[in-house]
Amino acid sequence: MVMFQNHRSNYLKVKCMDCGNQQIVFDHAASVVQCIICGKTLVKPKGGKSEILAQVVEVLD
Repeated sequence: MVMFQNHRSNYLKVKCMDCGNQQIVFDHAASVVQCIICGKTLVKPKGGKSEILAQVVEVLD
């Protein structure tokens, strides 16, 4: 028997609103994620699904 999981979390490609850098983040991040170029906060943890503070460019499977 093959079981399939329903994934409720995703990786997201986001774009920093300050410098335009794109990077991949997890939408259930356990810690703050900052832009690797300018240091702006892109993701804040919220005890489940994170608050995304950047522009979501693409949802990755």
